Amino acid sequence: MKTIKKVFLFSLMAAFALTSCDDDPEPAKVNPPSANIIKSGLISADETWTANNVYELAGRVVVDSAVTLTIDAGTIIKGREGQQSLASALIIARGGKIMANGTAAAPIVFTSILDNITVGQTAGTNLSSTNRGLWGGIIINGRAQISADSDVQQIEGIPADDAYGRYGSTTPDNNDNSGVFTYVSIRHAGTTFGGGNDLNGLTLGGVGAGTTINNVEVVGNLDDGIEPFGGNVNLTNVLVWDQGDDAFDIDQAYSGTFDNIVYIAGPESDHGMEIDGPEGAYRAGFTIRNGSMKGAFGTSKNREYADFRDGAQGTVENVYWFNFEESSDVELDDDDSSDNYKAGDIVFTNWEINTSHLSSGNMTIADIFADKSTAGDAFNSLGASNAKIVTSSTVGANISAFSWTYANQQGALAGF
Repeated sequence: MKTIKKVFLFSLMAAFALTSCDDDPEPAKVNPPSANIIKSGLISADETWTANNVYELAGRVVVDSAVTLTIDAGTIIKGREGQQSLASALIIARGGKIMANGTAAAPIVFTSILDNITVGQTAGTNLSSTNRGLWGGIIINGRAQISADSDVQQIEGIPADDAYGRYGSTTPDNNDNSGVFTYVSIRHAGTTFGGGNDLNGLTLGGVGAGTTINNVEVVGNLDDGIEPFGGNVNLTNVLVWDQGDDAFDIDQAYSGTFDNIVYIAGPESDHGMEIDGPEGAYRAGFTIRNGSMKGAFGTSKNREYADFRDGAQGTVENVYWFNFEESSDVELDDDDSSDNYKAGDIVFTNWEINTSHLSSGNMTIADIFADKSTAGDAFNSLGASNAKIVTSSTVGANISAFSWTYANQQGALAGF
């Protein structure tokens, strides 16, 4: 499994998870309402969470194999604080299902116990997107194909002897069904979960195409927004805002499609996309299409548009990028990724990049696309048919699909 974090970031991010930066509002401590229903440990029989209650995750809550957790539209779930073994998270084990059926009018909200949101509301008033790492996150594990040194892997942060952390299969099922996850908002998550790993807002381990995931936002996560490890589940209408690392991170030959995506960088955000290649013999590529990606110009952080590394493969098409830094670039990080680009295994189509806010730095296609391989020649033939500099977009996401989101309520979609 890949090493995700740069060591020097661990102490910074862990500190940020527990205390606010000088420029950020300190989250107000709130007492959990007495009506909260406390959930902890293993869910071993089907159950339903309803919108007239607030559910509180006390540590790891695991939906066991052959068990279905149903969450009604408008339900609020709050994760307790804590790190390592005390981190709160919802984990769907292989063979288990989550039926999270939110609606645009009544989304399902996963947030922190410190959030003063109450039953019937879609947002509280005391936290912002900069309050990160206040609880763990959501993990869904399945039995679809992955590419690693073995067909079954253990998801990051879960102890090796805990079977609920396993994903993939020796007999993969690419139609594996882990349930439905729609109109869901995940906020303020990403605390350190174990083994030096911060949790993603939504982690997908070997999740199959029988699973439905659409209309999901991840806000203020300490680590990555959404990260699939292999599998081929498709995601539609997904948004990541103000994460602490990468917005969309792809690993282990994920072969599904992200369609209609939005990224809104914050002051601590890193890549819009971080793409890793297969780790085993199985090779497959993903598709990302119809995206609008907004950088955080003016925050003086050396962030990138996208990074392709370790023999990455996939297609990224119809994407509009704007408001990135003078130093931002698109990188092929290694010889294998460069070779894959030249062989047509990495494809960029209809990229539009707006650099009109810049007066120096990476302002042209030649500046932005950087081949870091030994030969360094993969982008020599990149032409206007693949990427071009623009002052307004003709490609990108359908922003109206995100009118229901917390990001829209907070004005973060202004300028799209």
